[in-house]
Amino acid sequence: MKIVIGYHGHCFDGMASAAVLSRFFRAREGRAVSIGYRGLDHQPGGSFVPEEILTGEQNAVVDFVYTTSARLGWWFDHHESGIVGARERAHFDADRSGQKFFDPTYGSCCKLIADVTRSRFGFEAPELDDLVRWADVIDSASFPDAETAVKLEAPALRLMAVIDAYGDERFLAPRIQRLADGLTLAEMADDHEVKKRLRPLLRRHQRACALIEERAVEDAGVVSFDLVGTGGDRYNKFIPYWLFPRARYAVAVTASSRRVKVSVGSNPWAPVPRTHDIAAICAGYGGGGHPFVGAVSLPADALDRARSIAAAITESLKDG
Repeated sequence: MKIVIGYHGHCFDGMASAAVLSRFFRAREGRAVSIGYRGLDHQPGGSFVPEEILTGEQNAVVDFVYTTSARLGWWFDHHESGIVGARERAHFDADRSGQKFFDPTYGSCCKLIADVTRSRFGFEAPELDDLVRWADVIDSASFPDAETAVKLEAPALRLMAVIDAYGDERFLAPRIQRLADGLTLAEMADDHEVKKRLRPLLRRHQRACALIEERAVEDAGVVSFDLVGTGGDRYNKFIPYWLFPRARYAVAVTASSRRVKVSVGSNPWAPVPRTHDIAAICAGYGGGGHPFVGAVSLPADALDRARSIAAAITESLKDG
């Protein structure tokens, strides 16, 4: 049987979700099953699952938005914005396959998959427990402090940095399969190709720390900064809270050749807890996410619009 798994690309949780589901499918269908992987990314103007990737006898999508395609067999997601629109909601509610699961109370999609496959189908894979645990820590930002998230000393966090930059199918697909087969995170982080990619990323990470410290402004509980023109659109989302530990929120504008992005987050360690639903705020501008973190993606030529959105969101998050 040929199975295709679409997963949230450039994302540790997306990778881990695909690995756990792969292991489940092998236990369910037997070792003869052939599994292919397709990375999915959020698009300017609204994210969707391209119909042309659903080419398997069974197709699954994890950690990404719902699709009403008749080709979709399995679906797991935990984002509040995972079901977009009344038509999609009605389609999901009417589904009787018993193979589509949505629970935005979960911190990670990987843990949702592990819990559902255990409780509904009796699936157990204890050798993947560490992968599930780290996916939940990373995606729910359950680090003990900002320094842990920024220093990148644990193997899982070094992998997080590499996957964020190199989460494409060609690099990640064979590693997803190896994780599904029981490769540990430490073993994967010690892989020659992973270490080769990590070295320049760590240098870029240090530069990002310096750039954010230089450009960021903290005002009424919100850190805001613009990294357009600095050579990249990805950065460790915990840097602002490491540099500004009393800030409640962070709003950033970044740009790449194909999109501009407004990233919005809340500080898990702030002395005053989050009171805003960031997913709802971002959804108002065509984006989405979780209550504690979200983003808005726009076309590459919409920089002025992105900066306007960032300014409006910053004002809405300020204390008082």
